[in-house]
Amino acid sequence: MTTAAHRHNHHHDDAEGFVAAVAQASSERGLRLTPLRREVLELVAGAGKPVKAYDLLDRLREKHGNAAPPTVYRALDFLLENGFIHKLESINSYVSCHHPEQAHQVPFLICDTCHGAQEVCDERVAELIEAQAKALGFRPQAQTLEVHGTCKNCRGS
Repeated sequence: MTTAAHRHNHHHDDAEGFVAAVAQASSERGLRLTPLRREVLELVAGAGKPVKAYDLLDRLREKHGNAAPPTVYRALDFLLENGFIHKLESINSYVSCHHPEQAHQVPFLICDTCHGAQEVCDERVAELIEAQAKALGFRPQAQTLEVHGTCKNCRGS
C-alpha cells in the first residue's frame, strides 16, 4: 500500500503541454482525438479554471456558428471517459486533468471566491476511502470528493 502522494511521470500546468500530452496518450491508446474533441480540450485547458459546458459552447460558436449542445457534450463525454478531464459535480464544470497519462480519481479543493479548483494528487485520500468502504462491505463504483472553501490567494486579498 502506497502512503505517499501520487507519483506521476508528468504534471502539466500549461495548456499547450497538456493538449500535447493528451494527444500522445490518445495515440498510444488507439483513441481518436478528433479536431472537435481537441478544440473542446483546448478550451477547457485554456480556461485556467473550471468551465461550464455552455461557456464552451459559446466559445465554439464564436468560431463555428452552428455548434450545438450535443456536439459539446459528446466531446466532453469522450474526454471524461478517457480520464483527460474531470467533472466537478458540485459546480457542474469541467477542468483539465493534471495527469492525463493515467486514469485516476482525485479530490478537488474548490475556491468559492475565485472559482479556481486544485486537484489533490495524494493517493492516501483515495486509499482511505477505499479501505473504509471495504470495512463496511461497500463496493464503490464512483468517487467524487470536492471540498469548498477559500484559497490562499483569496484569503490574502
